Amino acid sequence: MRACANCRLIVEEADECPSCQSKNLTEKFMGQIVVIDPENSEIGKKLEVKAPGRYAIKIQGQGV
Repeated sequence: MRACANCRLIVEEADECPSCQSKNLTEKFMGQIVVIDPENSEIGKKLEVKAPGRYAIKIQGQGV
């Protein structure tokens, strides 16, 4: 499991993020959150989530 360092989307088996097409994926992330309704989720807004999905809360070297 890896997370996109740009949008924080967690992907199972991919070489590229399906959301933002970044190839900057990392295994170094902490915590997970599932966002179902990004427009009405306070946490989703704080993480700047645009689409439903499973996201990393923190990427190593980046803050929330």
